[in-house]
Amino acid sequence: MSGPVLVGVDGSATSLAAVEAAAREADRLGVALRLTHARPWPTAPVPRGVAPWEPGGIGSSGPANGALAEAERRACNAAPGVRVMHTVLMGEPATVLATESRRASLTVVGSRPTSRFGSGRRGSLAARLAAHGGSPVLMVRGEPDPAGPVVLACDDGDIGRRAAEFAFAEASAHATDVVVLNGFRSRNGRPQDGPHDALAALREKYRDVTVRRPRVRGGTRRAVIEASTHAQLVVIGTRCRSGWTAAVPATVSRAALRNAGCPVAVIRDEGESR
Repeated sequence: MSGPVLVGVDGSATSLAAVEAAAREADRLGVALRLTHARPWPTAPVPRGVAPWEPGGIGSSGPANGALAEAERRACNAAPGVRVMHTVLMGEPATVLATESRRASLTVVGSRPTSRFGSGRRGSLAARLAAHGGSPVLMVRGEPDPAGPVVLACDDGDIGRRAAEFAFAEASAHATDVVVLNGFRSRNGRPQDGPHDALAALREKYRDVTVRRPRVRGGTRRAVIEASTHAQLVVIGTRCRSGWTAAVPATVSRAALRNAGCPVAVIRDEGESR
């Protein structure tokens, strides 16, 4: 997908950290960076001829402009060659980002727990975007180990191609290994289709990336959280679900988004069968 990398901007420290990460991702993907600030609809009537984001008249959007200007400065410092766009949109921030993510290559968010973005728990915005957004989601959190690997895991035992491709590309860009954590070894007494097919082609494409598959004890969820304390990035592959289950993030991705010690990417594989 050639859409921009989308990042929400609210002026907070975690938002600015997300902007810097988003700029680097846009540079890696060769696409533009789109800084988006969401404003709630005004509760008072807006005078005729006045834009809804400036209900008090010209200049009332100063805080938004200031936040976007600082975000653009941070983005240019992080990735000088990236083309930066910015916009102010009306609506609840999580809903705005979910809608705008349909035209994005990647959506990046910070980890600040705030009621502005949903339930107020860490990972809640990213979980909502992972379930209902239109692009892969990267949540910037924790303290990534610059010498650590990229950890690749999954929600249901079958790592999809999009998640594996994202993990290998990140590992190649950062000259590190991919550690595959898969605690789902069998189904109905028979060996389950694992990530081998998805990884085989990627091993050929990314010959500079070493793949490690340590034995998983105690389940994938626990293994991912433990591995995240000395990793650069955790990548979780998940699948589209329908009905009421689509509103509930799966176990591994939910745990990673709430508790990982480094940034977490949730990559949804659509249209693949088990």
